[in-house]
Amino acid sequence: MPKTRKLGKTEIEVTAIGYGCMGQTHAYGVVEAENDMILLMRYAYDVGYTFFDTAPVYGEANERYLGKAVEPFRKNIVIATKFGIVDDSFFTGNENALNSSHKSVREQVDASLKRLGTDYIDLYYQHRIDPKTTPEEVAETMAELIKEGKIRAWGVSFAPEDYIRRAHKICKISAIENMYSFVARQDEETYFPLCQELGITYVSACPLAKGFLSNRYSPETQYREGDWRGNMKLFKKESMDRNRGLMELITEYADKKSATPAQIALAWEIIKKPFIVPIPGTTKRERVKENFGAIDVELTADEMNEIENALSHMDIAGMG
Repeated sequence: MPKTRKLGKTEIEVTAIGYGCMGQTHAYGVVEAENDMILLMRYAYDVGYTFFDTAPVYGEANERYLGKAVEPFRKNIVIATKFGIVDDSFFTGNENALNSSHKSVREQVDASLKRLGTDYIDLYYQHRIDPKTTPEEVAETMAELIKEGKIRAWGVSFAPEDYIRRAHKICKISAIENMYSFVARQDEETYFPLCQELGITYVSACPLAKGFLSNRYSPETQYREGDWRGNMKLFKKESMDRNRGLMELITEYADKKSATPAQIALAWEIIKKPFIVPIPGTTKRERVKENFGAIDVELTADEMNEIENALSHMDIAGMG
Protein backbone atom coordinates (compact mmCIF):
# COMPACT_ATOMS: atom_id res chain seq x y z
CA MET A 1 0.00 0.00 0.00
CA PRO A 2 1.41 3.44 -0.94
CA LYS A 3 2.41 5.37 2.17
CA THR A 4 1.76 8.79 0.62
CA ARG A 5 -1.07 10.46 -1.27
CA LYS A 6 -1.49 13.66 -3.28
CA LEU A 7 -4.01 16.28 -2.13
CA GLY A 8 -6.56 16.44 -4.92
CA LYS A 9 -4.92 17.24 -8.23
CA THR A 10 -2.08 19.21 -6.67
CA GLU A 11 1.50 18.10 -6.25
CA ILE A 12 1.17 18.40 -2.46
CA GLU A 13 2.09 15.00 -1.04
CA VAL A 14 1.02 13.81 2.41
CA THR A 15 1.39 10.61 4.37
CA ALA A 16 -1.60 8.29 4.03
CA ILE A 17 -2.28 8.87 7.73
CA GLY A 18 -2.10 12.38 9.17
CA TYR A 19 -2.09 13.75 12.69
CA GLY A 20 -5.12 15.63 14.05
CA CYS A 21 -4.17 18.28 16.61
CA MET A 22 -7.66 19.08 17.92
CA GLY A 23 -7.56 17.01 21.10
CA GLN A 24 -4.51 18.84 22.44
CA THR A 25 -6.61 21.86 23.40
CA HIS A 26 -10.25 21.10 22.56
CA ALA A 27 -13.11 18.65 23.19
CA TYR A 28 -11.50 16.55 25.92
CA GLY A 29 -11.74 18.87 28.90
CA VAL A 30 -8.10 19.91 29.16
CA VAL A 31 -5.50 22.11 27.46
CA GLU A 32 -2.33 20.07 27.30
CA ALA A 33 1.01 21.64 28.22
CA GLU A 34 2.68 23.43 25.32
CA ASN A 35 6.12 21.86 25.65
CA ASP A 36 4.66 18.35 25.93
CA MET A 37 2.69 18.81 22.71
CA ILE A 38 5.64 20.32 20.85
CA LEU A 39 7.74 17.28 21.77
CA LEU A 40 4.86 14.96 20.83
CA MET A 41 4.48 16.45 17.35
CA ARG A 42 8.21 16.37 16.75
CA TYR A 43 8.07 12.70 17.70
CA ALA A 44 5.21 12.26 15.21
CA TYR A 45 7.42 13.71 12.49
CA ASP A 46 10.23 11.32 13.48
CA VAL A 47 7.77 8.42 13.26
CA GLY A 48 6.86 9.48 9.72
CA TYR A 49 3.86 11.83 9.76
CA THR A 50 4.02 14.74 7.31
CA PHE A 51 0.40 15.96 7.48
CA PHE A 52 -0.82 17.97 10.48
CA ASP A 53 -4.36 19.31 10.93
CA THR A 54 -5.34 22.21 13.20
CA ALA A 55 -7.89 25.06 13.44
CA PRO A 56 -8.25 28.36 15.30
CA VAL A 57 -11.54 27.28 16.90
CA TYR A 58 -9.71 24.46 18.70
CA GLY A 59 -8.20 27.26 20.78
CA GLU A 60 -5.60 29.67 19.48
CA ALA A 61 -2.95 27.68 21.32
CA ASN A 62 -3.60 24.80 18.92
CA GLU A 63 -2.10 26.56 15.92
CA ARG A 64 0.66 28.06 18.05
CA TYR A 65 1.72 24.66 19.40
CA LEU A 66 1.85 23.23 15.89
CA GLY A 67 3.80 26.14 14.46
CA LYS A 68 6.46 25.89 17.15
CA ALA A 69 6.66 22.11 16.83
CA VAL A 70 7.25 22.01 13.08
CA GLU A 71 9.45 25.11 12.76
CA PRO A 72 12.68 23.06 12.37
CA PHE A 73 11.24 21.03 9.48
CA ARG A 74 8.47 23.29 8.13
CA LYS A 75 9.34 22.73 4.46
CA ASN A 76 9.05 18.96 4.88
CA ILE A 77 5.50 18.86 6.21
CA VAL A 78 1.98 19.91 5.22
CA ILE A 79 -0.11 22.13 7.49
CA ALA A 80 -3.89 22.19 7.21
CA THR A 81 -5.84 24.81 9.11
CA LYS A 82 -9.27 26.36 8.78
CA PHE A 83 -11.39 29.48 8.52
CA GLY A 84 -15.06 30.31 8.80
CA ILE A 85 -15.80 29.68 12.48
CA VAL A 86 -14.85 32.88 14.26
CA ASP A 87 -16.10 32.02 17.75
CA ASP A 88 -16.43 28.74 19.63
CA SER A 89 -20.01 29.66 20.55
CA PHE A 90 -20.76 27.99 17.21
CA PHE A 91 -20.63 24.67 19.05
CA THR A 92 -23.53 25.77 21.25
CA GLY A 93 -25.66 26.84 18.30
CA ASN A 94 -24.62 30.43 17.53
CA GLU A 95 -24.75 30.77 13.73
CA ASN A 96 -23.43 34.33 14.04
CA ALA A 97 -20.10 32.67 14.82
CA LEU A 98 -19.80 31.83 11.11
CA ASN A 99 -18.10 34.33 8.82
CA SER A 100 -16.54 33.63 5.43
CA SER A 101 -16.80 37.12 3.97
CA HIS A 102 -13.85 38.30 1.91
CA LYS A 103 -12.78 40.81 4.56
CA SER A 104 -13.08 38.34 7.44
CA VAL A 105 -11.25 35.51 5.65
CA ARG A 106 -8.32 37.77 4.86
CA GLU A 107 -8.14 38.73 8.54
CA GLN A 108 -8.45 35.08 9.58
CA VAL A 109 -5.69 33.83 7.28
CA ASP A 110 -3.27 36.52 8.47
CA ALA A 111 -4.02 35.66 12.10
CA SER A 112 -3.43 31.95 11.44
CA LEU A 113 -0.17 32.64 9.62
CA LYS A 114 1.02 34.66 12.61
CA ARG A 115 0.06 31.99 15.15
CA LEU A 116 1.63 29.25 13.03
CA GLY A 117 4.80 31.27 12.54
CA THR A 118 4.84 30.55 8.81
CA ASP A 119 4.37 32.54 5.62
CA TYR A 120 2.10 30.02 3.89
CA ILE A 121 -0.59 27.46 4.70
CA ASP A 122 -0.58 24.29 2.63
CA LEU A 123 -4.28 23.44 2.88
CA TYR A 124 -6.92 25.95 4.00
CA TYR A 125 -10.39 24.58 4.78
CA GLN A 126 -13.66 26.41 5.12
CA HIS A 127 -14.53 24.80 8.47
CA ARG A 128 -18.28 25.36 8.06
CA ILE A 129 -20.19 27.13 5.33
CA ASP A 130 -21.44 30.65 6.02
CA PRO A 131 -25.09 31.10 4.94
CA LYS A 132 -24.35 34.78 4.29
CA THR A 133 -21.57 34.12 1.76
CA THR A 134 -21.95 32.28 -1.55
CA PRO A 135 -19.59 29.46 -2.56
CA GLU A 136 -18.50 31.55 -5.53
CA GLU A 137 -17.43 34.42 -3.24
CA VAL A 138 -15.49 32.06 -1.00
CA ALA A 139 -13.80 30.36 -3.96
CA GLU A 140 -12.78 33.73 -5.40
CA THR A 141 -11.16 34.64 -2.09
CA MET A 142 -9.32 31.30 -2.08
CA ALA A 143 -8.08 31.94 -5.63
CA GLU A 144 -6.71 35.31 -4.46
CA LEU A 145 -4.90 33.74 -1.52
CA ILE A 146 -3.40 31.02 -3.72
CA LYS A 147 -2.20 33.61 -6.23
CA GLU A 148 -0.63 35.62 -3.41
CA GLY A 149 1.12 32.52 -2.04
CA LYS A 150 -0.58 32.68 1.36
CA ILE A 151 -2.17 29.26 0.79
CA ARG A 152 -1.29 26.43 -1.59
CA ALA A 153 -4.67 24.69 -1.80
CA TRP A 154 -8.10 24.82 -0.22
CA GLY A 155 -10.89 22.58 0.92
CA VAL A 156 -14.27 22.44 2.64
CA SER A 157 -15.71 20.68 5.67
CA PHE A 158 -19.34 19.61 6.09
CA ALA A 159 -20.45 21.40 2.92
CA PRO A 160 -23.37 20.23 0.71
CA GLU A 161 -22.61 18.68 -2.66
CA ASP A 162 -24.10 21.58 -4.65
CA TYR A 163 -21.98 24.05 -2.69
CA ILE A 164 -18.85 22.03 -3.46
CA ARG A 165 -19.63 21.84 -7.18
CA ARG A 166 -20.28 25.57 -7.44
CA ALA A 167 -17.11 26.49 -5.55
CA HIS A 168 -15.03 23.94 -7.47
CA LYS A 169 -15.93 25.62 -10.77
CA ILE A 170 -14.34 28.86 -9.58
CA CYS A 171 -11.27 27.51 -7.74
CA LYS A 172 -10.49 23.80 -7.65
CA ILE A 173 -11.13 22.18 -4.27
CA SER A 174 -8.36 19.80 -3.22
CA ALA A 175 -9.84 18.22 -0.10
CA ILE A 176 -13.06 17.58 1.80
CA GLU A 177 -12.80 16.95 5.54
CA ASN A 178 -15.77 15.14 7.09
CA MET A 179 -16.31 12.56 9.83
CA TYR A 180 -15.88 8.98 8.64
CA SER A 181 -15.30 5.69 10.41
CA PHE A 182 -16.82 2.25 11.00
CA VAL A 183 -19.59 4.01 12.93
CA ALA A 184 -20.05 6.99 10.57
CA ARG A 185 -20.37 5.72 7.00
CA GLN A 186 -22.94 8.18 5.67
CA ASP A 187 -20.56 9.71 3.12
CA GLU A 188 -19.94 6.50 1.18
CA GLU A 189 -22.94 7.06 -1.11
CA THR A 190 -22.55 10.81 -1.45
CA TYR A 191 -19.11 12.35 -0.99
CA PHE A 192 -17.08 9.34 -2.09
CA PRO A 193 -18.49 9.38 -5.65
CA LEU A 194 -18.06 13.17 -5.69
CA CYS A 195 -14.39 12.88 -4.68
CA GLN A 196 -13.86 10.21 -7.33
CA GLU A 197 -15.49 12.37 -10.01
CA LEU A 198 -13.75 15.66 -9.20
CA GLY A 199 -10.38 14.30 -8.07
CA ILE A 200 -10.74 15.50 -4.48
CA THR A 201 -9.03 13.98 -1.43
CA TYR A 202 -11.31 12.87 1.41
CA VAL A 203 -9.72 13.68 4.77
CA SER A 204 -11.35 11.54 7.43
CA ALA A 205 -11.86 13.30 10.75
CA CYS A 206 -12.52 11.19 13.85
CA PRO A 207 -11.53 7.95 12.09
CA LEU A 208 -11.39 6.21 15.48
CA ALA A 209 -14.70 7.77 16.58
CA LYS A 210 -13.02 9.75 19.38
CA GLY A 211 -11.23 6.61 20.53
CA PHE A 212 -14.27 4.34 20.60
CA LEU A 213 -12.85 2.04 17.91
CA SER A 214 -9.67 1.48 19.91
CA ASN A 215 -11.76 -0.83 22.12
CA ARG A 216 -10.31 0.77 25.25
CA TYR A 217 -13.55 2.16 26.68
CA SER A 218 -16.51 0.69 28.56
CA PRO A 219 -19.84 2.07 29.85
CA GLU A 220 -18.12 2.48 33.22
CA THR A 221 -15.34 4.72 31.91
CA GLN A 222 -15.28 8.08 33.70
CA TYR A 223 -14.52 11.23 31.68
CA ARG A 224 -13.21 14.54 33.01
CA GLU A 225 -15.50 17.56 32.96
CA GLY A 226 -15.60 19.09 29.49
CA ASP A 227 -14.80 15.83 27.69
CA TRP A 228 -17.42 15.53 24.93
CA ARG A 229 -17.41 11.74 25.18
CA GLY A 230 -19.16 11.95 28.53
CA ASN A 231 -22.31 13.11 26.73
CA MET A 232 -22.01 11.12 23.49
CA LYS A 233 -24.52 8.30 22.96
CA LEU A 234 -21.76 6.26 21.31
CA PHE A 235 -20.05 5.81 24.68
CA LYS A 236 -23.22 4.84 26.56
CA LYS A 237 -24.12 1.24 27.43
CA GLU A 238 -26.96 0.94 24.90
CA SER A 239 -24.73 1.90 21.97
CA MET A 240 -21.83 -0.20 23.20
CA ASP A 241 -24.14 -3.20 23.42
CA ARG A 242 -25.40 -2.58 19.87
CA ASN A 243 -21.83 -2.26 18.61
CA ARG A 244 -20.52 -5.37 20.32
CA GLY A 245 -20.58 -7.32 17.04
CA LEU A 246 -18.64 -4.55 15.30
CA MET A 247 -15.96 -4.53 17.97
CA GLU A 248 -15.73 -8.32 17.87
CA LEU A 249 -15.21 -8.12 14.10
CA ILE A 250 -12.48 -5.49 14.45
CA THR A 251 -10.80 -7.41 17.27
CA GLU A 252 -10.90 -10.63 15.23
CA TYR A 253 -9.00 -8.96 12.40
CA ALA A 254 -6.62 -7.28 14.84
CA ASP A 255 -5.70 -10.68 16.27
CA LYS A 256 -5.39 -12.14 12.78
CA LYS A 257 -3.03 -9.37 11.64
CA SER A 258 -1.08 -8.98 14.90
CA ALA A 259 -2.40 -5.43 15.00
CA THR A 260 -4.53 -3.34 17.34
CA PRO A 261 -8.23 -2.55 16.81
CA ALA A 262 -7.29 1.07 16.10
CA GLN A 263 -4.85 -0.02 13.39
CA ILE A 264 -7.53 -2.15 11.73
CA ALA A 265 -9.98 0.77 11.75
CA LEU A 266 -7.38 3.04 10.10
CA ALA A 267 -6.08 0.46 7.64
CA TRP A 268 -9.63 -0.30 6.52
CA GLU A 269 -10.06 3.34 5.53
CA ILE A 270 -6.86 3.84 3.57
CA ILE A 271 -7.28 0.51 1.77
CA LYS A 272 -10.95 1.18 1.02
CA LYS A 273 -10.29 4.17 -1.25
CA PRO A 274 -7.04 5.63 -2.62
CA PHE A 275 -8.28 9.16 -1.92
CA ILE A 276 -8.96 8.74 1.83
CA VAL A 277 -6.53 10.19 4.39
CA PRO A 278 -7.55 9.62 8.03
CA ILE A 279 -6.21 12.05 10.63
CA PRO A 280 -6.44 10.41 14.07
CA GLY A 281 -5.47 12.53 17.02
CA THR A 282 -3.86 11.61 20.32
CA THR A 283 -1.87 13.20 23.11
CA LYS A 284 -0.05 9.97 23.91
CA ARG A 285 3.33 9.09 22.43
CA GLU A 286 2.56 5.36 22.19
CA ARG A 287 -0.66 6.05 20.26
CA VAL A 288 1.17 8.31 17.82
CA LYS A 289 3.35 5.37 16.83
CA GLU A 290 0.52 2.84 16.95
CA ASN A 291 -1.76 4.88 14.68
CA PHE A 292 0.93 5.45 12.06
CA GLY A 293 1.69 1.74 12.11
CA ALA A 294 -1.67 1.15 10.42
CA ILE A 295 0.02 2.07 7.15
CA ASP A 296 1.79 -1.29 7.27
CA VAL A 297 -1.34 -3.36 7.99
CA GLU A 298 -2.47 -5.31 4.92
CA LEU A 299 -6.07 -6.34 4.25
CA THR A 300 -6.63 -8.35 1.08
CA ALA A 301 -9.48 -7.72 -1.33
CA ASP A 302 -11.20 -10.84 0.00
CA GLU A 303 -10.78 -9.65 3.59
CA MET A 304 -12.15 -6.22 2.71
CA ASN A 305 -15.17 -7.90 1.10
CA GLU A 306 -15.65 -10.07 4.19
CA ILE A 307 -15.64 -6.98 6.38
CA GLU A 308 -18.12 -5.18 4.11
CA ASN A 309 -20.42 -8.18 4.11
CA ALA A 310 -20.30 -8.42 7.90
CA LEU A 311 -20.97 -4.70 8.28
CA SER A 312 -24.00 -4.92 5.98
CA HIS A 313 -25.68 -7.25 8.47
CA MET A 314 -25.02 -5.10 11.54
CA ASP A 315 -27.23 -2.55 13.25
CA ILE A 316 -24.51 -0.07 14.13
CA ALA A 317 -24.99 2.74 16.64
CA GLY A 318 -23.48 5.89 15.18
CA MET A 319 -21.64 8.96 16.43
CA GLY A 320 -24.57 10.74 18.12
